Parts: sequence; C-alpha cells; structure tokens
Amino acid sequence: MINNNKLLGKNILITAGAQGIGEAITKHFINAGANVAIHYFSSAEAAKELVKYAKDKGLNAIAISGDLTNENDANLLVEKTIEAFGNLDILINNAGSLVARKLLNEMETEFWHKVMDVNLTSMMFVTRAAAPYLSKNKNSSIVNLASLAGRKGGHAGSLVYSTSKGAILTFTRALSGELGPLGIRVNAVAPGLILGTSFHNTHTTKESAVKTISEIPIQRAGNSDDVARAVLFLASEYDGFITGATLDINGGVYNM
Repeated sequence: MINNNKLLGKNILITAGAQGIGEAITKHFINAGANVAIHYFSSAEAAKELVKYAKDKGLNAIAISGDLTNENDANLLVEKTIEAFGNLDILINNAGSLVARKLLNEMETEFWHKVMDVNLTSMMFVTRAAAPYLSKNKNSSIVNLASLAGRKGGHAGSLVYSTSKGAILTFTRALSGELGPLGIRVNAVAPGLILGTSFHNTHTTKESAVKTISEIPIQRAGNSDDVARAVLFLASEYDGFITGATLDINGGVYNM
C-alpha cells in the first residue's frame, strides 16, 4: 500500500503532465498532497485545469510550456520549477511519442533523429538540468516512462520508438549508479497496452487492440491509473532501496 504521507508537501516536476498517462500521474500526486510543476507542449487548457485542481486543494502548482527537444526549453522548465517551489524532490520523465509508424525501408534519417530526440534526448536534457537540485535533498527520486515496446521490440513500424524506449531502460540503470551516491534513486516503468490515451487512439487500431488483449493473461487492457499508481509507488519510496529497476505494467503479457 502506498504511504501517501511521504508525498505531502513534496515538489514534483512531471513532463507531459497534462494529457494521457501524464495527466493521471499529475492527479495522483495532487491527491497525495504534493506540489506539482506540470510541463505541457500543446495541452494548455488541460494544464490550467490541473493547476486549478491543485490550488483548490491548497497546494502549489504551476504549468510550464516548452519543447523539450530544445535544450534551452528543458533548462528553463527546471529553472521555472525551482523559482516556483524553491527545491525539487521528484522528477517524472513522461514526455514521449511514437510520432508515426515507419518501417526500416521507409526510415528517413531526419525522422530517426526526431523520435530519438523526443523520447530520449529530451529526457537527458531535463534530467541533467534537474539533478543538481535533486541532489540537494537527503533523498530524492526520478521515474522514467519506458514501454513494453522497449522490451519486446513493438509492433510493425515502431522500430525507432522501440529502440528509444529500450535505451531508456539502460539509461535508467546507468543513471541509478551515477546518481545513487548523491541520494537520488532512478527507476522506470514499462507500460504495455494502455487504452484511453492519445497514443493508442492515434497509433493502435481496434483490431490490434482486440488481438493484444486476447493475449493478456488477465484479459483486459491497462488504463492510465494503472500506470500512475505504479509511478506514485516508486516516487513515494524516495527513501527506499529500489533503484535501477523497471516495473513492467502489462497484465502479464511479458515477464522477465
């Protein structure tokens, strides 16, 4: 059971925190009594609503726009978070996208770099900017959003997306060793089929979803709250012993 008291008054930065899985994560942190800095790229209205939701509960909240593939925007995101809160306890690296499905023989170099930048380079930018502030606490935490595609390779046309998500698994393990001595734990979650998000609404057909669900042992797709609860657990155990780990959230369709 999550001890939400551990999150009371904590300062959280969530990238892409105003839509899909990110929105659910943000709401769970707010409900646990945390202050939230909500990054968004195009979901301005949703971000404003989440800020209001937090402030109505007496919490501090701020919405910050930015293109995290731009190094300056990533740095400004962290700077504005520190200006608003004074410090940072937890970073949730949620931003990412498949962008489009392309097979190897369709792969333009520019598209390869774009997807890698959206999913991986942006994560490095934000983490690099946030780490000095996270290290000022006795205990702090980073949770990275990977994917089942990073384990299995994904469906047809997700070559670069799957590659970037697999790299996040290694990024998490390597970073946990580097930042552990500074008191920062680093973990990841790898969601499988999570319906009701713009990702799957855009890139997964109903036929593909039905087929995937038929292969899931518990016979249902996941939802954003399934992922948010797992992220909250890893984040709330900021003084715990779990680091360098990836928690798979896929209904048992893939086991390590």
